[in-house]
Amino acid sequence: MLRPATLCIALFFCLLLPFSALARPIIVGGDRDYPPYEFLDPNGKPAGYNVELTRAIAEVMGLQVEFRLGGWSEQLRDLKEGRIDLLQGISWSEQRAAQIDFIPPHTVVNHAIFARRESPVVSSLAELKGKKVTLHRDGIMHEQLSRLGYGPDLVPTSTPADALRLLAAGGCDYAVVAIVPGMYIIREYKLTNLVPVARSIAAQKYGHAVRKGNGELQAKLTEGLAILKKTGQYDEIHTRWLGVLEPEGLAIAKAIRLAALVVVPLLLVLGGMAFWSRSLHQQVALRTADLTREIAERTTAEQELRRNQQQLVQADKMAALGVLVSGVAHEINNPNGLILLNMPILKDVCADALELLEQHCPDQDQIRLGGLPYRRIRQELPQMLDEMQDGARRIKRIVEDLKDFARQDDAALMEPLNLNHVVQAAVRLVERSLRTATNRFEAEYAEPLPLVQGNSQRIEQILVNLLLNACQALTDQNRGIFLRTFIDHATNSVGVSVRDEGCGIAPEHLDRLTDPFFTTKRESGGTGLGLSVSAGIVKEHGGSLQFSSPPGQGTTVTLLLPIHTEAPHHVWNPVSRLWYPAGG
Repeated sequence: MLRPATLCIALFFCLLLPFSALARPIIVGGDRDYPPYEFLDPNGKPAGYNVELTRAIAEVMGLQVEFRLGGWSEQLRDLKEGRIDLLQGISWSEQRAAQIDFIPPHTVVNHAIFARRESPVVSSLAELKGKKVTLHRDGIMHEQLSRLGYGPDLVPTSTPADALRLLAAGGCDYAVVAIVPGMYIIREYKLTNLVPVARSIAAQKYGHAVRKGNGELQAKLTEGLAILKKTGQYDEIHTRWLGVLEPEGLAIAKAIRLAALVVVPLLLVLGGMAFWSRSLHQQVALRTADLTREIAERTTAEQELRRNQQQLVQADKMAALGVLVSGVAHEINNPNGLILLNMPILKDVCADALELLEQHCPDQDQIRLGGLPYRRIRQELPQMLDEMQDGARRIKRIVEDLKDFARQDDAALMEPLNLNHVVQAAVRLVERSLRTATNRFEAEYAEPLPLVQGNSQRIEQILVNLLLNACQALTDQNRGIFLRTFIDHATNSVGVSVRDEGCGIAPEHLDRLTDPFFTTKRESGGTGLGLSVSAGIVKEHGGSLQFSSPPGQGTTVTLLLPIHTEAPHHVWNPVSRLWYPAGG
């Protein structure tokens, strides 16, 4: 029988068994046919540059790994769905980085265009448009060319070797394959009729990736790769597998580095000869700084000139608009005046005619006027004439509002005015825009409303601008715009607020809304002058313009104007709904 102390010791050592012996090994996925990076050798064992590099990282970090090489598409899907822990060879892209986590790349993979020797030479991806192109299914170039709209021209295959065999057999015009695997496959399978016609058309960062959120494994792989690079083991693995197959550009770079070893001693000798030129370099640097400053000043002056030109153009357009509106208003008012003048007579004639018809035509059911039964005409014709008269009056009112809005008024011309009347005139001007933008426009006018001292045309300009901005902020017609006038006793002001249920304003933009030329709608033609001009008008009137835009709740703009106190005291007449001087 074991003693209690012996049992405790045994239990203690069982608990201290190495976790590495009990833990599940890391499942490493990869492409079974992507030589020399990763492939299955003749015995079905994982081999290649990626495999040896992964084993070296696992060894230096004390990790257990199990390789499961297969078809590339399935491997990528297995990583995303968590059936494997790690892909040891995958090119980086923003789209992929949103779904999986990468460690720093260990290699740059250059892709090339391959063709048969007798095929026309192409030098870029753009020249492949309309050609039949084969490539590795779900590889980085397949994704990139599909995004560029090459989809109908692409013939994806399971492996790069299948793509090159299809090209060699004449099944397509060109193939896009990584240069190192391409040259390896051509050599191994003796596809002597194939040549690379455009090298390094795309350089992709290539390395390990783990499933999204596996930060612990990501950190260990990053540390292991850094250790291999510091110890030189990474360079040995890279040279052994890829050194003889790297593109010519890399070999040239190595030659340049070797040449530098010879050139450096020569530069040391020439350095003494160059010492005397230091003062000249200093003078050149000073002159360069002067030129840079002059260029910056000139650029600033040109930008200011362009801004002034834009303001002059805008002012000229507004002046032309005033002339145009006056002319159009005159042409509209003349015929509209005839309608308003003749409509009462027509209404009287209609009433008399209908009365005579009823007196002298007993069989009224048989009478048809304008193709309609008499009784319907008797009921609807007076209403139609009233609608026509109301429409003509509305035309007259809109034309008068347009003339007032476009009139070049004197900024100093201030007079007591009812803010409700100014707001209603602005609403009439933009009524069509409001109907187009929303099905829910609501206006609430506080009455009685004290008078304010101001210029009605300028205040109307502010309100038109605020209402048009609210229309442009809406994303669909079911969102509303709400206007309200009110008295703010705390500040002794009269106010109007315009609230929309639109897209809102970013918090970082709120403080800049009234800056000249600041706009978030430049691509749709915004100039950034509307709110800046409005703020200037408000300042002239001694008022304030306030903006509020809580996230997801649209925007509210509040205009406050001081109540007029210098003029004689006014009282409100509820019958006429107007303000009158006291004692008048």
